[in-house]
Amino acid sequence: MIMSKEKRPPAASPPKRGSVIIIDHDIEQSRRLADYLSQEGFDASVEHSPLDGIEAIRSGEHAIVILDVVTRGMSGLEVLRQIRNDSDVPVLVLTERGDDVDRIIGLELGADDYLAKPFNPRELLARVRAILRRSARSVEAPAPAASVIQLGDVEMDVARRHTTLGGKSVTLTGLEFELLRVFLLSAGNVLTRQDIAREVFHRPMLAMDRTLSVHVCSLRRKLGNAPRGGERIKTVHGVGYIYLPPSDLA
Repeated sequence: MIMSKEKRPPAASPPKRGSVIIIDHDIEQSRRLADYLSQEGFDASVEHSPLDGIEAIRSGEHAIVILDVVTRGMSGLEVLRQIRNDSDVPVLVLTERGDDVDRIIGLELGADDYLAKPFNPRELLARVRAILRRSARSVEAPAPAASVIQLGDVEMDVARRHTTLGGKSVTLTGLEFELLRVFLLSAGNVLTRQDIAREVFHRPMLAMDRTLSVHVCSLRRKLGNAPRGGERIKTVHGVGYIYLPPSDLA
């Protein structure tokens, strides 16, 4: 997954496809999780210190980060902020059940997904695999024949993973980039939440899952209103969303 800002860590080698780093101060929980992921074929390592975890991620050798929002010595959200300062590695955030504030802020800071504790290890495994599938497709898939998508004042260079709005660069997370790409390609058509979940998240969207709505809100904020006014992305209540083409905007 590559952010449109083209910000990358100074990696000496590409990340290993199955390399997972867990940043969690809970020794027992992180050890059980690392053992479980290892049994499922992943190369799992653990860092209990947030600073050590951030430093390890800067090596660029990890394919995904599992970050507990509760860490000692530094807020998990601050850890995420520092990770995003110089790396676009996918991050799955573990939050306390019902803690919507940390969950929403984490997604807005660039987390790819979240999972509330306590969780079923199989659910975590499914989330990790879905994120890695999305990441692999973004990085490895050949550029489509039409590598530039333009609609109104928005232009996406799919091959370069770069987005401009009115000619000015817009910084998007990898997931926001994929979400906008799907919206632009389906402009004028209603997309259901499940359609978007399958295409962008590679997993079904549960009834109370706010991941999609938070990413849509972030995308709306970064794009702003259309030049002539009006929302670009409208909510179709009970169904999903529609990206309005310029001809349908006020």
